[in-house]
Amino acid sequence: MIPWLKEHFPDAVRSTGCTGCYSQGIAVITSVAPHQPPPCSCPTRSTSLDRSVLHPCTKGASGDLSCLNIWLTLCLFPRTCVSNPSKPNFLLILADDLGIGDVGCYGNDTIRTPNIDGLAEEGVRLTQHIAAAAVCTPSRAAFLTGRYPIRSGMASSTQRQVLFWNGCSGGLPPNETTFARILRQRGYSTALVGKWHMGVNCKSRRDHCHHPLNHGFDYFYGMPFTLLNECQGTGDPELAKSLQDTYWFYTQMIILAVFTLLIGKLANLFSVKWKIVICLAICGLLYFISWFSSYGLTKYWNCILMRNHDITEQPMNLEKTTSNMLKEAVSFIERNKHRPFLLFVSLLHVHTPLITTEKFQGRSRHGLYGDNVEEMDWMVGRLLDAIDKEGLKNATFIYFASDHGGSLEAHRGNAQFGGWNGIYKGGKGMGGWEGGIRVPGIVRWPGVLPAGTVIHELTSLMDIFPTVVHLAGGAVPQDRVIDGRPLLPLLQGTVQRSGHEFMFHYCGAFLHAVRWHQKDSGTTWKAHYATPVFQPEASGGCFGRGICPCFGDGVTHHDPPLLFDLSKDPSEANPLSADTEPLFDTVTRRMGEAVEEHRKTLTPVPQQLSPYNSIWKPWLQPCCGTFPFCWCDEEKKVDGIL
Repeated sequence: MIPWLKEHFPDAVRSTGCTGCYSQGIAVITSVAPHQPPPCSCPTRSTSLDRSVLHPCTKGASGDLSCLNIWLTLCLFPRTCVSNPSKPNFLLILADDLGIGDVGCYGNDTIRTPNIDGLAEEGVRLTQHIAAAAVCTPSRAAFLTGRYPIRSGMASSTQRQVLFWNGCSGGLPPNETTFARILRQRGYSTALVGKWHMGVNCKSRRDHCHHPLNHGFDYFYGMPFTLLNECQGTGDPELAKSLQDTYWFYTQMIILAVFTLLIGKLANLFSVKWKIVICLAICGLLYFISWFSSYGLTKYWNCILMRNHDITEQPMNLEKTTSNMLKEAVSFIERNKHRPFLLFVSLLHVHTPLITTEKFQGRSRHGLYGDNVEEMDWMVGRLLDAIDKEGLKNATFIYFASDHGGSLEAHRGNAQFGGWNGIYKGGKGMGGWEGGIRVPGIVRWPGVLPAGTVIHELTSLMDIFPTVVHLAGGAVPQDRVIDGRPLLPLLQGTVQRSGHEFMFHYCGAFLHAVRWHQKDSGTTWKAHYATPVFQPEASGGCFGRGICPCFGDGVTHHDPPLLFDLSKDPSEANPLSADTEPLFDTVTRRMGEAVEEHRKTLTPVPQQLSPYNSIWKPWLQPCCGTFPFCWCDEEKKVDGIL
């Protein structure tokens, strides 16, 4: 019997997909004492058969062949064997500005996203997955650290909600602990490919205090900043357009004043000293240089590509960016297939200016934005193919999400350049409304997570931090508050309720809304303390400003708060009142208490997005040449060598 098993067991096990038991099966077959197999990851009892079967390693199993037969029976049924979940690989994919309504598995039937949809079919889809902020920088800080951005100083109290420059001093503080840092300590190879947007330097051009390599990543290839219209040189400037318009207006006024004085002097229309004319002209020139040296050269200062600490393109060649990013990500998987790895692919898609290769242009029914989404889905497919090619599918925890909701105000002419947030009100920049913070969330891990599962419970991007850390065998820091909750019990179905009871929704450093997930009733309440003033009024966005503000005259405060029952009204269309909801006072009072309890856990920290930290500082500007002559294309040299 044993020779027959040696001949047929490998193919039988492989045909079931139960690769986790293959090596253990061979060990049992060839063992001198086959009734003492090595430790097995199969369940102690199987309930997937008609009757409960004792695990062969337990005392109840007697006899060599009886033990072996039962053990093989368990492992030849794929549902009864779960591969060892220790030390999985992690592939985390984060889209940029993708709306929840842009993906097929979340209801879009006109944009084709077969690879993302397939990921959901093979894994778990989260329908109430919430970003910690409605803009890039704070949301990504929360994702990496598992903490509300206000705890790390990454929440702004000014109108600038994100970092504006590579050459500013703000960024993710070095004392913050990312999941990458913990996994590197656990022996993982860690890499970030794509967008960073959480700072570079603190005090000098090469201190790299905020750089990904200082936050636990062994390897970085991508943009330290984010894509902008300025990177392409088309469309309106995206970086503080209204501020640039103001600077340019004052410059024109100074030029007009100089010419008026000059003509008046030469025509003897009025008496004015040449010293005054020359002084005003010099002041005007200095004023122009002071703002144009930063905003006028944004393409050179912000649109750069780095490999680790070295700048490879300044400015970036956008035509090659997509292929370069994908090549780097796939190469990392291939290089690290024999050791545990963490690969964070931070996509540049689908942020404006929607850089799309010629192959995908004109393919969708939604213009350039739809083309860009479909190209992003293709990239996800290539990453999944790389995992499958290396035989890592069952050993890799894959996560896909967006950093926040789609941008409603993004447009070029009459063409919409932003995403669709489905039935949810609001979008990017709106820290309270669902459209700004509810995002797609998909997790796949074959053999560990049930395929085709949909979970409606409250979850957060911050939950990835404790989930990844625990699965890697690490421990979350005990010296700080961690706001994320481990996802695995919920994903596996061992618990039915979310670990979150309250969730706090900030716009910058200002609390705009609170969510209460009542565990006893399953009801989800949401109270808005402040909401943006839409321009035009019924437009659902801040088209006059470009992005909604967090405070000031662009915000309406509510006392009592606007209350919604998201369980019945996920679109937040019908606010409740004491007249229409008997529990109104009770619910708003309890949520107010939760806010006070939450604020007691906050401690003062340096503000990374303060006015000083946000301004451009020439001495901090990454430069591949001698400043200010910063331009290079090392990628072309590499391509030439290859």
